[in-house]
Amino acid sequence: MRAAVIGAGVVGSCVGWNLARRGTEVLLIDAGPPGAGVSDWTFAWLNASNKTRTREYFDLNVAGLTAHRDLAAALRPAGWLHLTGNLRWADSPAGAQALRAAADRLAAWGYDVALWPAERVARILEPGVRLPGDETEVAFYRDEGWADGRELAVRLLSESLGHGAEAHFGRPVTGITVTGGRVAEITLDGGQRFPVDAVVNAAGPAGAAIAGLAGRNLPMRDDPGLIARLRCEPAPVRRVLHAPHVTLRPDGPGRVLIHSREIDDLITPGRDIGELTERLRRLAADVAPALHGAELIEARVARRPIPADGFPSVGAASGVAGYYEAVTHSGITLGPVIGELLAAEILDGTVDARIAPFRPDRFPPEAP
Repeated sequence: MRAAVIGAGVVGSCVGWNLARRGTEVLLIDAGPPGAGVSDWTFAWLNASNKTRTREYFDLNVAGLTAHRDLAAALRPAGWLHLTGNLRWADSPAGAQALRAAADRLAAWGYDVALWPAERVARILEPGVRLPGDETEVAFYRDEGWADGRELAVRLLSESLGHGAEAHFGRPVTGITVTGGRVAEITLDGGQRFPVDAVVNAAGPAGAAIAGLAGRNLPMRDDPGLIARLRCEPAPVRRVLHAPHVTLRPDGPGRVLIHSREIDDLITPGRDIGELTERLRRLAADVAPALHGAELIEARVARRPIPADGFPSVGAASGVAGYYEAVTHSGITLGPVIGELLAAEILDGTVDARIAPFRPDRFPPEAP
């Protein structure tokens, strides 16, 4: 079997690696360098605590955390994985009540969460962070953390090449030929054609366009996010932090990555990103005072790959045999488990119960 995996971010690289190590002839394709798109420009928070819209979605993300640990055990050293924990707190009575309710719900579902007083957090976990009053409750999610998405994607792609995969980077897909209701061929920019037995759409924000090439419909949200990287020696944060107005995490030695949903809401076409970045930096420095005057390394707006209903689109689509989707928000968390389960579907024909609720056929099939 020859399978084309379109998209060399975390999700696509996980699918490609699982296929290649099982003996599949894999074409790894991306319009840009591997792991350099949204996988590199995302908050990259590994979690299930923020995925409680349905129990099925929560369970899939818990499986994603487990799959990261399994992958790290299989591919040592696992420099991409940082399971240092996550802290979240609120700055209003209503927010504090919601935080306690969420923690209770997660604990009832068997998730590792504890409420610590801010004084204890500052003394033991995050001495460089400004927290509210000493008695403010802080939710501590011990099993969460962050991942270096680009490092993970590059590592998996290197492993895939060792299993015989073929890479085509900087080469956008311009056509998918469907013959007799089955994918038959892909065309790359420049006109090069490859016969294929399967196509995996792991194109992230370009997922809708790739689906359209196959005659499929994948409605997606337009959800931009501003990410900024700062240099500060030493880095004043040790783990993922969810403050009321901004999120922060380490980004390697002497570096901090910052993001804010409040700032994202201000992104509009033509808006000065520099001004928004300055707002974002001020929010971060309010939480970690050492970031005042920190050097801005780079800031960028990326489009999150979110299907219209907010849930992943994973698996085969009826009407086009051999066409599969692996398009999802939280691809950093879900990539390893989606890669494993989708490879099993492609090669064995089995649909795991954990991805059964998230099939492409829930969307109308016609391409716009």
